[in-house]
Amino acid sequence: MKKFLVGLLLLCIPSLLQAQQGYLEVTAPGNRQMQLAIAQPVSLFGAQNADIAKGISEVFNFDLTLAGPFTVMPAPPSENRSGIRPGEFDFAPWQAAGANLLIKSGYTLSADSLTIEFRLYDVSRGRELVAKRYSGKRGDLRKMVHTFSDEIMLAVTGERGPFTGKIAFVSKATGNKEISLMDYDGHNVQRLTKNSSINLDPDFSPDGRELIYTSYKRRNPDLYRRELFSGTEARISARPGINITGAWSPDGGKIALAMSKDGNSEIYTINKAGKQLARLTNNSAIEVSPAWSPDGSRIAFVSDRLGKPQVFVMNTDGSNVRRLTTSGAYNVSPRWSPKGDRIAYCRQTSAGFQIFVINADGSNDSQLTTEGSNEHPRWSPDGRFITFSSTRSGKEAIYVMRSDGSGQTRVSRGKGADSHPVWSPRWQ
Repeated sequence: MKKFLVGLLLLCIPSLLQAQQGYLEVTAPGNRQMQLAIAQPVSLFGAQNADIAKGISEVFNFDLTLAGPFTVMPAPPSENRSGIRPGEFDFAPWQAAGANLLIKSGYTLSADSLTIEFRLYDVSRGRELVAKRYSGKRGDLRKMVHTFSDEIMLAVTGERGPFTGKIAFVSKATGNKEISLMDYDGHNVQRLTKNSSINLDPDFSPDGRELIYTSYKRRNPDLYRRELFSGTEARISARPGINITGAWSPDGGKIALAMSKDGNSEIYTINKAGKQLARLTNNSAIEVSPAWSPDGSRIAFVSDRLGKPQVFVMNTDGSNVRRLTTSGAYNVSPRWSPKGDRIAYCRQTSAGFQIFVINADGSNDSQLTTEGSNEHPRWSPDGRFITFSSTRSGKEAIYVMRSDGSGQTRVSRGKGADSHPVWSPRWQ
């Protein structure tokens, strides 16, 4: 596992051109969506390699088609495999084709060592916006391209993209529910648990270096903490009854979870070592699925205190409880957006479970999914996307969509059922 994660940390040669402070405003004429063109990657030294060029283009197309701020367009027929640096190619074919932004990339492959140079251009102004060079192993190609996709989002919108992120999820590929890890687009799957039991509800620590999850490997549903780099595990809550739906606080100092050690399920907090137990709810109802607000001041949770499961919000000391969802008879799995303005959750409808988002004040309750049964919504670290599980293709699989519900795309590729996704924070 350590080798796998260390391999993600590419040697990044310093930027060839630093972007201006803030973001680089690039607009399309009128209200037309920006057109982003991806030039055919070229070899900067030695023979062309079709597999390398194809790999670069495929990752860019997936990332930037999903991204939303622009339409990805093909290279014009008149474009040839010219150079990638300023002065080495002509902007005219791209301008004639209607491109607003242009990605040029060149690679050097030597044995198993790969260096890729990327450049983003404002076509209308004939101006270079961002240039980066990354070096690593050939197997790091996808990581390099995802990293520059993040840079493109930063340059165009002022906020870095989430494309280098990981998704932890529950996989039944082995017949058991095990925790696995994959790139956000479904590649590079790594199985984390191998205990042939039931493992559920993974959640990343704020620095992305640890996971908590519930496992039945000792028969009781206990909460575990796992270090991703070393694979070291610790059982941090093994109270009698359930120890489920654990969620890290934004500062990493506490974990909120549901326990039934005193009878019915209530919301508690513990520290990462499993100590300093504090009870937040005290009700005869069933209460589960705590979710921290990004500022750490509030917790959303699910309670059936009014007869049916609904989403409630309280202060982190358990005070000032208020009902958030008022529509629907069965609402579960709340998760706060990174900016704290919206909460995604799951509602049971006549067409199965569907993903909704609601403002943190209870207004603007909107449905995002309609096809199949859809559950376990979790936000990307920039708030642009939501990952979730869906049965629309038969067995449960992991999907990603934009936060407004558009661009719903399947990303998990396994034959077994995949569920309970959670998007990693940006790697520190």
